[in-house]
Amino acid sequence: MNRFDRITAILIQLQSKKVVKAQDLADRFDISLRTVYRDIRTLEEAGVPLYGEAGVGYSIVDGYRLPPIMFTQEEAMAFLTADKLMEKFTDSSLQKNFSSAMYKVKSVLRGTEKDLVENLEEQIIVKDRVRNNTPPGNILDVLLKAIAEKKNVRMIYRAFGNEDNSERTIEPIGIFHEHENWYTIGYCHLRDAYRQFRADRIIDIKLTEDTQQERTSLKEFQALKEDMKASFTMQKAVILVEKNIALYLQEHRHYHGFVSEVIIDQHVEMTFLTQSIEYFARWFIMFADQAEIIEPQSLKDQVMKIFEKILKKNPLAKNTVDIGLS
Repeated sequence: MNRFDRITAILIQLQSKKVVKAQDLADRFDISLRTVYRDIRTLEEAGVPLYGEAGVGYSIVDGYRLPPIMFTQEEAMAFLTADKLMEKFTDSSLQKNFSSAMYKVKSVLRGTEKDLVENLEEQIIVKDRVRNNTPPGNILDVLLKAIAEKKNVRMIYRAFGNEDNSERTIEPIGIFHEHENWYTIGYCHLRDAYRQFRADRIIDIKLTEDTQQERTSLKEFQALKEDMKASFTMQKAVILVEKNIALYLQEHRHYHGFVSEVIIDQHVEMTFLTQSIEYFARWFIMFADQAEIIEPQSLKDQVMKIFEKILKKNPLAKNTVDIGLS
């Protein structure tokens, strides 16, 4: 990136936030702090009303804005791709807001970029997933507002395996997408502790005027999520899978606690840390005829137990089955 493009990009970044740290600019553009200071001075000399505070960062005086920004062809394509993903992975309220924003983006595109976007619009397809875990209504929209404004939400929630709904008041501090689902983590008043909630299990949600207590910060969100995951008892499982079937396990193995793999001749030895031996056993059965359990014995026992149930319910099935448990 040449210096002119970099200074323009710095100005755009300064307009995107109230305060921008010099170190953030140095990291983004892979330049020294000395170069950042020189570029900032260039902007000031060009008449951009900047002010800086040592140890805090740089800000642009309120009210100063550049004329409408022209997007590059690559940026226009990125926006279009994001639009397609938003249709499949977010709730209807966020989709509506993003679509509104996209009209504003398209309005400042040059004629050639507008033609490009129109031509590509029907060529980018995001297929429906097997399971539709998109949150209903305005779940994510309300959660994001609560997080931004530090407000509590009141919701009706149905926990996994529970037929009854429960009313919860929570202080959401973040959302994340994992294993094809959206989740929020927040302080639950009912349980008097931090809990994780799956968005598609929220039946109804309302933003309240109650302000959250200062229990934790958004910066601690990821660490808190990892601590919650670590609190579950994990069990090690090692299996030996034939190479020809191992290729088809690449995507789904991560859902079952995949840790590492070692290639041994025509086999792949895979190590997992799982929260449930029974759940892991049921997944293993899908390819059990081309795999072998190395450890633990409890996994072998669980697989055998499941097969015994299958044989009892299907008396015409074979009385013996080779499932690699020797």
